[in-house]
Amino acid sequence: MCELCGDANHQVPVSRRSVLLAGLGLGAGVLVGCNQIPTLEPDVPATLELQAVAAPSIAGTSAWNARPSSSPVVLTGAKPDKIIVHHTNDQNTTDYSQTRAYTLARNIQNFHMDSNGWIDSGQHFTISRGGFILEARHRSLETLNSQANMVSGAHCPGQNDIAIGIENEGTYMTTLPPQAQYDQLVTFCAFICQQYGIASDRIYGHRDFIATDCPGDMLYAKLGQLRRDVATKLGTGNTISRVWVTTKKPDTGERVRTVQYLLKSRGYAVTADGVFGTGTENVVKSFQTSKGLTADGIVGRYSWESLVVNVQSGANGDAVRAVQSQLKARGYAITVDGAFGTGTANMVKSFQTSKGLTADGIVGPDTWAKLTS
Repeated sequence: MCELCGDANHQVPVSRRSVLLAGLGLGAGVLVGCNQIPTLEPDVPATLELQAVAAPSIAGTSAWNARPSSSPVVLTGAKPDKIIVHHTNDQNTTDYSQTRAYTLARNIQNFHMDSNGWIDSGQHFTISRGGFILEARHRSLETLNSQANMVSGAHCPGQNDIAIGIENEGTYMTTLPPQAQYDQLVTFCAFICQQYGIASDRIYGHRDFIATDCPGDMLYAKLGQLRRDVATKLGTGNTISRVWVTTKKPDTGERVRTVQYLLKSRGYAVTADGVFGTGTENVVKSFQTSKGLTADGIVGRYSWESLVVNVQSGANGDAVRAVQSQLKARGYAITVDGAFGTGTANMVKSFQTSKGLTADGIVGPDTWAKLTS
């Protein structure tokens, strides 16, 4: 039963960032609804042999004097298929000590159990700003080492039985994590990927699944680099480094219009009105089925990668209109006429320069990802 809505069919709790944790200010942030979110598209299997990643030092629940869970934790009986990165939305302390890390873990657990009514800490693991990795929910370390099972968590609606949740101490809306914390996040994610056979493409931010600011604008923007760094540590090239914003019902706006224009360019009957309603959702599902993706109606990373098409000078049609409409929404003086002429090319180059991309005037996946971010 959901702790927030009381729905017996909704077994995952909503985001826990709604009030301050005593002494640490943990838990502040956006709390929204409790709609269960389907899983994203299946991953592309890794094709290269993984390098051995040594297990980092992880402090178990006994090390930081965790309370017993109020009832036995539940094992899912299966491996997770992704990692979800969070931030605690706490103060960006300069106390990088182990003592601080252990206090952090205890405060999170107390809040989750006493205020949220959960059986234990919601996330599986926590990384302090000083780079200490801590087991958060009991038996998470045990099952990670087993390589064949995971503990059901309470860190993200719809993902608690299939995703490992990692909290990163701090607030990363306008600043990045300390280097020690980021380095540990890379190492730990690589180890988790190795243990469970998860490709580095399957590292997501909390906001990919629910409307929240977590894990902060700056850390979320760095997830592409995180995937690349994890892939490097694993010795694979199997990573999509572009960061795509998940788009789904009932979203509205220019990003939705881009989805609709791109679907139109592929022959689907959909109106480019910027409203992600049931009609658009059904068309997205049809497109996903045609591409061998999970037909969940959510335009996530793999749907975006399959949906976008390269356009450049001389091109015509709805994909060009998608580009022009995005540029117009960003303040460029451009006509949305579907004709990729010199004017459109020059504005694309200007946009690419502003985003640190190669200013070649060709709208490929990297430019599409920036246009829709």
